[in-house]
Amino acid sequence: MEVPEAGSFSAKDYHDPPPAPLFDPVELTKWSFYRALIAEFIATLLFLYITVLTVIGYKSQIDGNADSCGGVGILGIAWAFGGMIFVLVYCTAGISGGHINPAVTFGLFLARKVSLIRAVMYMVAQCLGAICGVGLVKAFQKSYYKKYGGGANTLADGFSTGTGLGAEIIGTFVLVYTVFSATDPKRSARDSHVPVHWSSIISRKIWSFLSLT
Repeated sequence: MEVPEAGSFSAKDYHDPPPAPLFDPVELTKWSFYRALIAEFIATLLFLYITVLTVIGYKSQIDGNADSCGGVGILGIAWAFGGMIFVLVYCTAGISGGHINPAVTFGLFLARKVSLIRAVMYMVAQCLGAICGVGLVKAFQKSYYKKYGGGANTLADGFSTGTGLGAEIIGTFVLVYTVFSATDPKRSARDSHVPVHWSSIISRKIWSFLSLT
């Protein structure tokens, strides 16, 4: 039995998948491609429908209420967003990959994980799903939708537009980084724990920053 010398490296115990072709017209002839588009459309529709309703419901609960802790609260809104993403990704991961966000799709396209055709069609399906989801909210709760601005996010008092932009950039970075870490083939390597380690550090740093602000 040979023992590797000190400082030597053994063969990789993981396999990097080949990069996706830039153009793959064959995808347009497969039912699995259109099934993935339907999955992205429905998932994004449900995500926007539930989360926007939650925000509008929270605003209506605290409107004119002296108790600032009334309603589901900010934590409840966070649970609504996180819970929906958890459920929808679990349901669609085996069908479309569970992107449910153009930022995720665009990042995977830049990394050559999906083709240009699939990336563009995914983003179209996601945007249409988001529009339909918000449209359902407006159809069912028109008065509340108009009164509370459709549940749109606004900058809190004391924060500039630059601060809000920075928070959005950091949040999107963490989202896409987490997706790449979770799908990285190196996670199956016996000697590689770097993605999980750094993602946990980044998450803690961001949580600390948000807690201070």
